[in-house]
Amino acid sequence: MVAGAGIVAVVAATAVLIPLALGSPTPAPPAASKTAQSAAPAPTAAEVGPPVTYYAQPGPPAGSPLEKVEPLNVDVSNDLVGTSLNKGLTGISLEATDLADPDLSSDNASMVKLLKEIDQPVLRFGGNAVDRRFFWTSTGEGVPSDYKGDKTHPVKAVGPADLARLKTLLEAGDAKVSLTVDLGHYNPARAADMVKNASEIFGDRLLSITVGNEPNGFVFNDVKTGSGYSLEQYVRELKDYANAIYAVAPNVPISGPGAYDQKWWQPFVDADIPQKKILTFHNYPLYSCDGSDPKGSPTIANLMSQLMHDRAADYQQSALKVGQAAGLETWLPETGIAACPGSNETSRTHASALWAADYALNAAQLGITRIGFHSSLLTCKGGPPLSAICSAGAYPSGNGQMSGRANFFGISMVAELEAGKFMKLNSAGGGLAFSYALQNADGSTSVVIVNENDPEKAAQTLVTLNLPGRPVTGTMTQLSGPSYSAEDQTVIDGAKTEPKPLAQRATVPGFAYKSPAQQFKLTAGTVTVLNFKY
Repeated sequence: MVAGAGIVAVVAATAVLIPLALGSPTPAPPAASKTAQSAAPAPTAAEVGPPVTYYAQPGPPAGSPLEKVEPLNVDVSNDLVGTSLNKGLTGISLEATDLADPDLSSDNASMVKLLKEIDQPVLRFGGNAVDRRFFWTSTGEGVPSDYKGDKTHPVKAVGPADLARLKTLLEAGDAKVSLTVDLGHYNPARAADMVKNASEIFGDRLLSITVGNEPNGFVFNDVKTGSGYSLEQYVRELKDYANAIYAVAPNVPISGPGAYDQKWWQPFVDADIPQKKILTFHNYPLYSCDGSDPKGSPTIANLMSQLMHDRAADYQQSALKVGQAAGLETWLPETGIAACPGSNETSRTHASALWAADYALNAAQLGITRIGFHSSLLTCKGGPPLSAICSAGAYPSGNGQMSGRANFFGISMVAELEAGKFMKLNSAGGGLAFSYALQNADGSTSVVIVNENDPEKAAQTLVTLNLPGRPVTGTMTQLSGPSYSAEDQTVIDGAKTEPKPLAQRATVPGFAYKSPAQQFKLTAGTVTVLNFKY
């Protein structure tokens, strides 16, 4: 707020009360010939709406060597793409052994808060742990001696009491769950017993069961040794598991194969199994951990590039083609920036927040209906650096006080959008920027602009937005950060929390009342959600 004379700077996400008449009015029509002017009625003044509070976004950091950005023009059509953004699109993927963690409970207020900030998410449990060091027992058996773990990744036994505890968290955070059963230790009966208990405990909060995690990798990571592990063997074992599960929990959907190798997708689709409902695949777009593919290495330059956006979309479209041809829903239940263990220059950065928002929106616009960002319950310091969430306290397990990293806030920006149908648009200019539009149930239009231009170097982008109606309100919320590499400095509306509720959002700067043409500037390195009501 401008509190008095002498104040010359505005803090990010503060707002200023200004009459709407000071915004950008509808442009006057061009001058006509003198003959036409004598016959034409005098032009009417632009309509003036009620006073509003304008959103004050942060500008480029002081002293930035500003580089001009080509203006961005976005024309939104009433025509629809044919895909939708549904609640529950974005979720968190965890290791199956995390089911044993007592912090996954409604008693953990910090975890409940995180789930609410990504609005009806799915918690998916799988990861490398499920086929190596996860042991299900409903009778209290001891863990077999051939299960191996280490200090940071111990073997964990999980039983019905753990699922009942998780259910309290799901109810408190309004979340659902997807589970993976152990295929590494072949035992269809044990897996079926787990699904039977899960179905009884979770009810309709249980969305699916996957048999094994990334079975295409079993021969490379010592899950299946000896003669190897073929696609044919996987399909035989998948049938055994699916039939055993169907016998005790016939209403639970089967998803799979949860593989990152495209050759494994079609055999799952073709397998004769009951309750086959969902094609799942995994994807970590930056995969070149040894630098053999410079364009696939986990660097900021690769992350913030058109190639990164396009490469991810191409892979997702390949999976969608297989799933849609079979009439199956297509999920991406495990994903992240890079497949490489340990830290890299993208870890914990503001750039990861920009990437997460664009990645989720583009996947949803293509037709993917669930996305799980792979994460960990370990500590913020010393734990997996690409995890969207982490615990305070001493490594490795911490104290259970969970918080979100930069990429979590990017996820939250998407999760808090109203459910809607993607609208066709034409976008030109703007440098490294990606635009999306949604037709909401109440008739309003939401427009999301992911401005991935460098916040340390790029000037604000002038945006000209042409809407399919004459808006009477136009509000915004914005994720921002000072640089690509900034850690722990990503904010939404100036705070480390979810976007403000729609009714509390300030107005787009320069909003033109009842004008289809809106013009405003956006700071680089931001994700901006605009909502227009007509």
